Amino acid sequence: MKIRWFGHACFLLESQDGTKIVTDPFDGSVGYKIPMVEADIVTVSHDHYDHNYVEGVQGDPEIMRSPGEYTIGGISIKGVPSFHDEVKGAKRGPNIIYTFNIDGIKVCHVGDLGHLLSKSQLEEIGEIDVLMIPVGGTFTLDAEGAVAAIEQFSPKITIPMHFKTPAVSMPIDPVDIFLEKMGQGEYLDSDTIEITTEDLGEEHRIIVLNYEE
Repeated sequence: MKIRWFGHACFLLESQDGTKIVTDPFDGSVGYKIPMVEADIVTVSHDHYDHNYVEGVQGDPEIMRSPGEYTIGGISIKGVPSFHDEVKGAKRGPNIIYTFNIDGIKVCHVGDLGHLLSKSQLEEIGEIDVLMIPVGGTFTLDAEGAVAAIEQFSPKITIPMHFKTPAVSMPIDPVDIFLEKMGQGEYLDSDTIEITTEDLGEEHRIIVLNYEE
């Protein structure tokens, strides 16, 4: 499978057979260029402007905005309820964590998760291979919270998201703070990575994708 990062929490996940999933598309006010991409499926973790601009996605995709279990284009998708903050949504409302089974790899995109998970949530999500997690704080988990959440999830590969870059004016932290706390991480020169089951080794890897205009 291929994973391409468009900035913020927006990724394109593409299976070997060409099924395309776009996560949390943003509008033009975020600072990143709106991706011109066609998709079969679009997932929305919550209804905020920087995560729900489904009109910007090309084609005629299935839009997913609610928890539940679905199979689309041969891909199993599960949405698990969570919250955008640490007080059960009282500040910023609900959030959906999505998992995708693509080419034998289980990917988890946690949206704007704002808290650590309960035992029942972790059981519902199950084991995962690739984790996409916010690390910038203010509106989501910060670097320290992300580190604690990664311990809960125990992924093989972590891809940080929702952090400060030159394109974004939001008051969130850059990815460096998270990497310092983790004590590791590798920067790619590309916004895209291809992952197969053979890439899922015993050692946890943190991979930072590079936003490209």
